[in-house]
Amino acid sequence: MIKFALLGSGSGGNCLFVESGKTAVLIDAGFSGKEISARLSLLGKDLDAVHAIFLTHEHGDHIRGAGVLSRRFSLPVYANGGTFTGSEDKVGKLHRRVEFETGHVVSVQDLQIRSFAVSHDTLDPVGYLISDASHTIACCTDTGKVSTLISQRLQGCDALVLEFNHDPEMLKNGPYPLFLQQRVRSSQGHLANEDAAGFLQTLLHDRLQHIVLAHLSETNNCPEFALKSAGRVIPPEHSVTLHAAQQDSPTPLYTLGRK
Repeated sequence: MIKFALLGSGSGGNCLFVESGKTAVLIDAGFSGKEISARLSLLGKDLDAVHAIFLTHEHGDHIRGAGVLSRRFSLPVYANGGTFTGSEDKVGKLHRRVEFETGHVVSVQDLQIRSFAVSHDTLDPVGYLISDASHTIACCTDTGKVSTLISQRLQGCDALVLEFNHDPEMLKNGPYPLFLQQRVRSSQGHLANEDAAGFLQTLLHDRLQHIVLAHLSETNNCPEFALKSAGRVIPPEHSVTLHAAQQDSPTPLYTLGRK
């Protein structure tokens, strides 16, 4: 049985907690070590129970606390070679560095973690599928487009953490300079609400239990817009929970059980 919660998600920091049995991992550590500890406490969890940190890419909002947590709690940090290269100066010395090839499956006790390539302006960005013997959760953020590979990997998952980054009109009329708007809109940027919703529609199935909309821009999006876009593609008879993750607080701790 998998339990998971986003400790926070957005340009200010990202961290996903996933637990199965006595095994727990963090996907990204984009807050300070102190903040991650405090947010885990709100869920009744603590860092002593975490076994590893997996990094999606080297941007600061995904790796800020990885180094200090690795050193302080003797945690191995898993990433591909590109992400380690890009983050080396930011995370410092690690307790243990475990490098994998994108696409390979890594086992951490009760969990199997499979990376897959996404499209973002970093050296080798990835998303993850996290599975135990019964269920799978997908984490797919920080991608400017949905590739055939991404679509294939996310089929049949029991829970989705999916990027709904921006509303195009808010981005166009907001404070971002043109070059930054172009970066966000590019194929190596971030998914807009309607594009993400169109992708989500292809992923719906009877066993899907939880959908968490992630990496919402605080400047160019709002939860109401993201939830409205996602809600349009989910049939009313579909018994799935839909939640928009916040930057400043964790989501509830979700449980994947039999549906």
